[in-house]
Amino acid sequence: MRFHLSPIVRRALRRVVPFGVIWFVLAQVFSISDYAAGGGAVATTDGSAIEVDARVRLFANLAVAVVGCLVGAVELLFLNRRLAARSLGTKLVAKTLFYAVFLTGVVVVTFPVAAALEMDTGLADPRVWDRLQAFAISKESLSTGVQLATSLVASLFYAEISEHMGPRVLTNFLSGRYHTPKEERRVFLFSDMKSSTSTTERLGHARYFEFLRAYYNALAAAIVDHEGEVYQYIGDEIVVSWTEKDGLRDADCVRCVLDMKRDLRARAGWFEDRFGVAPDFRASLQVGPVTTGEIGALKKEIVFTGDVLNQTARIQALCKPLGADVLVGDELVSRLGTGEGWVFRSVGHQELRGKDQSVELFALEDSVVEAADESERSGVGQTRPSVPPRPVDASSLISGGL
Repeated sequence: MRFHLSPIVRRALRRVVPFGVIWFVLAQVFSISDYAAGGGAVATTDGSAIEVDARVRLFANLAVAVVGCLVGAVELLFLNRRLAARSLGTKLVAKTLFYAVFLTGVVVVTFPVAAALEMDTGLADPRVWDRLQAFAISKESLSTGVQLATSLVASLFYAEISEHMGPRVLTNFLSGRYHTPKEERRVFLFSDMKSSTSTTERLGHARYFEFLRAYYNALAAAIVDHEGEVYQYIGDEIVVSWTEKDGLRDADCVRCVLDMKRDLRARAGWFEDRFGVAPDFRASLQVGPVTTGEIGALKKEIVFTGDVLNQTARIQALCKPLGADVLVGDELVSRLGTGEGWVFRSVGHQELRGKDQSVELFALEDSVVEAADESERSGVGQTRPSVPPRPVDASSLISGGL
């Protein structure tokens, strides 16, 4: 029986594990630096420092990697969410106090274990705690504090870059994967909010921004669940992409847009209670070849170029004239077929601006939503639940942030 991690767990691991790697690498740098500065000596005259043997080194390496991962988990999955609405000053003060206590606790826990390993004794031995007291007032404790703070700052700096660029994009930049343009086939989803102009006029610009943030948060969970990569946020439009293999696997690209629709429907009551209006969108899906690479003189980005992007955008523009919420191009439909819970209905061959040949388009119809609509029309389930968006940070999805 094969063991599969859920997309949410895989995404969390991709975000957290680099913290452990950063802490581990910096620990090796500090170890070599200390060894060189001391001329090979690792002990001090007051006996506060621990003499490193194989067991102590193994424990130290494991401990520093675990602590790094813990910092990543706390930072990304707890502090960022709790402090998201706070001012920059409040965030700095809160994080400084939290991590001062956290790192002090790390030293109090790990130092006695390392000392016990060095002396080949147990934690109940009073000598272990005497060593901790001696360490606390020695210059080695100051050096350790500086090293821990440096590792913390480095990992938090990585987190800021990663959260704005996306872990996958940052990894691609560092690995140079797209330094040379690469041809590949990808699936694209273009989604555009309905009635955004009238909503802006109704709410005002500041209030509309809050509405837009909540809207993106409501869509984020479906994108994570189906392992999409957010390529761009353009006003109230979102562009999601998959490699062809990932998008076609279990029809994830179709399931994603359907779940985005269902999530908005489930949270319609919450939006109406808070903003007086429930959002919806029109979308298009198509697959095709693109060239992917780094581009830009003043600011580097990984971009996609190819006819499939223009085609998908123009298909999306036909949703309203054709009376369809989601339109799918013929090439993608031929690769997918009809699945459980949805059907493709042909709306005929359509001329797309800039294309010599017409493209057959298909309206994606959700049998689950249609059944719910029928229930509402018959008087069953008319009350929409007031459910807030699922807690997924939309900002962390930018540019392939999964």
